[in-house]
Amino acid sequence: MTNILPSGHKRIDHAELVGIVKRFPGVLANDHINFDVKAGEIHALLGENGAGKSTLMKILYGLYHPDTGEIRLNGQPVAFHSPADALTQGIGMIHQHFMLVPTLTVAENVALGMKSSLVVNLKQVKKRLGELSAAYGLKINPDAYVWQLSVGEQQRVEIVKALYLGGALIILDEPTAVLTPQEVNELFVTLRQMREQGHALIFISHKLHEVQSLTDRITVMRDGRVVDTIANNGVEQRTLARMMVGRDVQFQPDRPTVQAGDIKLSIRNLCALNDQDLPALKNVSLDIHGGEILGIAGVSGNGQRELAECIAGLRKASSGEVVLNGKSILGLPVTDRLSAGLSFIPEERNRHGVIGSFSVAENAILQTHAEPAYKRGILFNFSAIARHTDDLIQRFNVKTPTHETPIKNLSGGNVQKLILARELSRNPAVLIAAQPTRGVDIGATEYIRNILIQQRSQQVAMLLISEDLDEILALSDRIAVLYEGEIVGIVNRDQADVESLGMMMAGVRHSS
Repeated sequence: MTNILPSGHKRIDHAELVGIVKRFPGVLANDHINFDVKAGEIHALLGENGAGKSTLMKILYGLYHPDTGEIRLNGQPVAFHSPADALTQGIGMIHQHFMLVPTLTVAENVALGMKSSLVVNLKQVKKRLGELSAAYGLKINPDAYVWQLSVGEQQRVEIVKALYLGGALIILDEPTAVLTPQEVNELFVTLRQMREQGHALIFISHKLHEVQSLTDRITVMRDGRVVDTIANNGVEQRTLARMMVGRDVQFQPDRPTVQAGDIKLSIRNLCALNDQDLPALKNVSLDIHGGEILGIAGVSGNGQRELAECIAGLRKASSGEVVLNGKSILGLPVTDRLSAGLSFIPEERNRHGVIGSFSVAENAILQTHAEPAYKRGILFNFSAIARHTDDLIQRFNVKTPTHETPIKNLSGGNVQKLILARELSRNPAVLIAAQPTRGVDIGATEYIRNILIQQRSQQVAMLLISEDLDEILALSDRIAVLYEGEIVGIVNRDQADVESLGMMMAGVRHSS
């Protein structure tokens, strides 16, 4: 195999984590874990949120120190006190949330990771980036500012940065969570090329079909322990899901026949600008009935975010009309829209859905804290708030130590369950669900999808925005496709297929 790693960095033929134990207050995150990866291999690490995957990888990357156990590289024990130590030994990590400075160029971001000199020769950095880009098929412009790049392009920068800094073993934490299908395909071409070049890759993902198509071996974790490590030789998705969750998982929710009711949400000629003051929505018109899920499909960046935010009141529309239960809401503040019967599951749960430093209970009443039920004079009725929150925790199976736990300490899936519980506790007429299962594990995904189907049976009108076509096809009654801010087609679910939807997502208009 060709080795084009920078000189001075070690080649890793075999990396091992042996007998790793890591405890946090009240939690045994890793319970005597054994895990290894070899050069020229992509090893998948699967498990639900909270299974211990991230903790284990942070130990390998030097962010955490194990209570017991050791790391071995090429058979020799090593100790890391920081990520810089791990990187010196040839270990890099690409985080789910990119670690780039938007106002710097690609070359400047790469140079930030170098510690060899106070003075950096950017010309040499750019030359080396060009060599790595050519070797791995990574198309990047070293002079481009990060803020100008798409999500997929930013991820390429993270990969080439890890390669530049000497990553012989690279950990990829949920690398496809925010990518389009096309970008995922491009990423996989790069990862296979890296495997051929002799890199050892650890691939953390919730998406079983990606694990099946890409990886060589699969390790499944549950409750801080390794369930098993198996070769990827045709293993079925339901087998992997059973290993992850400890029970059979329903991939396709049952969708009982529901008679659609009256129109509860009507959108007419809606126009809006994006954050760069460019047209994002162009005369969008939709009707959604009670007891109906209308799915919005499209490649990321084609107006989905702006559509949800205009309806929810987080973005001002340029023109048009939004009518909820016969009442125009476009000029109303967010609180009045909620009172009119609207609920909203935002795309960015940590930015628009919760306040991380607040407790679970405080987040459960974010929009309803002024209601008489939660007040005692001018003070809060903390016992009533606690009862309400504990009821939501139980009904929606939110895993949290107590209702006083800061919500930032919960897994992504449990944060999403709490948001869902809060939004549905108001018995909405209309629910906007934007990327409701993005970044959550397979068990939480199954649960959230079943809850949405239940709301459909209760005559809630639902706008489902998702970049996961499987999810759109599994849940929707009708599917509308957004392309460059316009609706290019609306089809009934029983008339839709991946090929026709893909054509519309590329801008080919559907002829009714």
